[in-house]
Amino acid sequence: MNLRGRNKISADFSMSSMTDIVFLLLVFFLLTSPAITPDALDLILPKAKGKTSNVQKASVSITKDGAYYVNKERVSEYSIENQLKEVLAGQEEPTIILRAEEGVPIEDAVFVMDIANRNSFKVVLAVRPN
Repeated sequence: MNLRGRNKISADFSMSSMTDIVFLLLVFFLLTSPAITPDALDLILPKAKGKTSNVQKASVSITKDGAYYVNKERVSEYSIENQLKEVLAGQEEPTIILRAEEGVPIEDAVFVMDIANRNSFKVVLAVRPN
């Protein structure tokens, strides 16, 4: 075997190990990315200019189907208030992040806002950046 054949083999070996590393990194990021926002449901939020606060005390999500979630746990419409009181008990500035999916009737969002108003909770409406 001549010298050129050896260089070709070592070049092929180094490229295959590089693709293995890239593949492993891809798998790693795909597996760890859902852990970044553990309390977030996959909702399509309405667009708006501005930013929402990253300080999250409790999250209320409303889907188009009318399902309510408190911190990723599905709850009935009638138990939302008790769940929120439980989650926000003892917090200095109790805050709710309201995540209403695009197309949710305004009455559903107002229902949660009314609960927050009765209990002196702050409400922040989560939106998708424009």
